[in-house]
Amino acid sequence: MENLTFGQYSLVYNAFSFTFATMAAATLFLWLGRSQVGPAYKTALTISGLVTAIAAYHYFRIFESWEGAYSVEGGIVTASGYAFNDAYRYVDWLLTVPLLLIELILVMRLSQDETVSKSFKLGGAAALMIILGYPGEIAADIPTRVLWGTLSAIPFVYIMWQLFAGLGASINNQPENVRELVKKARLLTFASWGFYPIVYMIPYT
Repeated sequence: MENLTFGQYSLVYNAFSFTFATMAAATLFLWLGRSQVGPAYKTALTISGLVTAIAAYHYFRIFESWEGAYSVEGGIVTASGYAFNDAYRYVDWLLTVPLLLIELILVMRLSQDETVSKSFKLGGAAALMIILGYPGEIAADIPTRVLWGTLSAIPFVYIMWQLFAGLGASINNQPENVRELVKKARLLTFASWGFYPIVYMIPYT
């Protein structure tokens, strides 16, 4: 484990604590708000709450792991001997990333057959993307990281193509007052996911 100052340790500690509280609060907000949306969007809202609930749990476990990895006495931070478990991130993504895509598909007003088909295809591609990315994340050498990162990028590109080409036409089936919201949700998904390959590739430099 790296040596940290008390300020560095506290910054990460408080960030995990804040994120856990935010995700837990979002879960309550989403589930309690189901009665405020139309029937077509209730399932999607339930899945949104499930995503934040899963994330809250894993951030709590990450928080515990961070707390256990270091010992703080008199403002001095030392490694406790227990490794910080950062694999929780990938376990979290393995569950939440496919659910996020399924949630987006559910609000697209597709036929039942198409909804099921795209949910399996995109959910499976998302899970494959996370599974392929993890060996590169923990690799100690750049060539291995590049190999698994490239393999992980294949389902990533497929998902992005489906979001904009495969699901683009279905936006016109939305009620006029929610079309822009669905477009923004699609763009937000793309923008937020875009950070992952950038961060993944930073060690390449």
